[in-house]
Amino acid sequence: MYAPFFGLNQEPFSIAPDPRYLFMSDRHREALAHLLYGVRSGGGFVLLSGEIGAGKTTVCRCFLEQVPKRCNVAYIFNPKLTVRELLKSVCDEFRVPHPHEGGTLASLKDYVDALNAYLLRTHAIGQNNVLIIDEAQNLSAEVLEQLRLLTNLETNERKLLQIILIGQPELRTMLARPELEQLAQRVIARFHLEALSEAETRQYIRHRLSVAGLTRPLPFDRPALQRIHQLSRGVPRRVNLLCDRALLGAYSSGQVRVNRETVDKAAQEVFDTPLPWWSASRWRAPRRRWALAGAGAALVALLAVVAWRVQAPGTPAPVAAASGVVAPPASPSAPLDAAAPAAQAAADLKRLLAAAARSEREAWRELAPAWKLAAIDGDPCAAAQRQQVRCWRSSGSTLTQIRDLDRPGILTLQGDDDAPAYVQLVGAGEHTATLAAGGQTVELPLAVLARVWRGDFATFWREPPGYRDVLADGSSGPGVTWLAQQLATVSGQPAPRKPRFDDALRAELAAFQRAQGLKGDGIAGPATYMQLNRAAGVDEPRLQARP
Repeated sequence: MYAPFFGLNQEPFSIAPDPRYLFMSDRHREALAHLLYGVRSGGGFVLLSGEIGAGKTTVCRCFLEQVPKRCNVAYIFNPKLTVRELLKSVCDEFRVPHPHEGGTLASLKDYVDALNAYLLRTHAIGQNNVLIIDEAQNLSAEVLEQLRLLTNLETNERKLLQIILIGQPELRTMLARPELEQLAQRVIARFHLEALSEAETRQYIRHRLSVAGLTRPLPFDRPALQRIHQLSRGVPRRVNLLCDRALLGAYSSGQVRVNRETVDKAAQEVFDTPLPWWSASRWRAPRRRWALAGAGAALVALLAVVAWRVQAPGTPAPVAAASGVVAPPASPSAPLDAAAPAAQAAADLKRLLAAAARSEREAWRELAPAWKLAAIDGDPCAAAQRQQVRCWRSSGSTLTQIRDLDRPGILTLQGDDDAPAYVQLVGAGEHTATLAAGGQTVELPLAVLARVWRGDFATFWREPPGYRDVLADGSSGPGVTWLAQQLATVSGQPAPRKPRFDDALRAELAAFQRAQGLKGDGIAGPATYMQLNRAAGVDEPRLQARP
């Protein structure tokens, strides 16, 4: 409808997955790299999560276009299935016949046997098999366990089935449950697709308009683009809905450019949410006198309430507002109820700081029992190193990075007196962190923790046999052998017999680093060894999962 008005060949912001409009941000490219790495590694699970409308399906479609030729793909987009229905769907997607004896329904064994025979047959002729499950957050724990069992189908060299789980953020929470620990340990690559930044949102809008044939200046002014990012939160699908309605609104008003006011109106219609009272779209000159009158009426009502409470504070009664509407009595407990969680969090933080260790050495000693270290005297890090465990410190950590490392550690907090206070981080979730000090355990909202934590984190990590700080080019020995074996274990590939730290091993290491959200520099540092230990199931303490 509005396309010719803006010099476009077609409407550019349809939510249909048109491949011509594919926009790959750096985040989308990195997510695609994780999927491709997982397929080439062979075996186990690959996890791709992201908010609704963040572009997970877009990445998946792009991935399907780049799947290696000798790779068979099964795609399940409705995972609300029973175990039997899942196995039948997998067989149907791979076009595997599943004959059975007697009865009218195939048993679970019938499906598994047929699938196993198919996987062995295709492996013998050099083909790989990938199962993609979209909306995987809807899978039941029983179905997830059956998927884990399917990855047990293997030869001496590799897993025969690669499973890619794509879902919303709650999928990560599901896999953090204790009963799914075995499955979580088989995730060889995981990536959480974040929303677009403000700059990427502008690029996204410009890209779609260009594909639609735009040759004029952009039909959105700068404040409108900023507002679109703010209201859409950088989620591509929300950007499409908002831009489409904003262009339609500008067209109906005869405006050649979309301004902030038009975007606000479009958001009110598309997202069905009332705009704040101060929004320019609602504060119009013709309505100003009515708004002022309403504000005056509200002020009169408020003064009446105050005067009544001063005269008779213990007697609740309705107050007639200036508008003639009778207001219900206010609940005295409502403000207290709203403030209670914040007050409790502040009290918990104060109690935690009072019990916190005042020296780093004391904090290391408190952390040592989780690592089953013998009594530590003197320098804790030197004593730990004698037990093949090393100290690691980071001054710019985020809780997301710490959750990825998945190990308890020490947070350095700054109290009111600016003196450092050392507490143990024992659990981390999306919204809270569980901290311990002096025998007390406190669960704090992340917003409260951010007031006193500046990113200082320290933890232990278990060094591999023959560990050296830097692996030289062409070097060999126990450290290189261990590294090659762990990478092979994670990827499901056979380990080389006499490995050297050459270009091939460095490239494999860099791919693993990128898949774990680390810098893919091919240099084996402490963070890389931590992730290798976690992925390979080395016995180390883990963080407690929290919501």
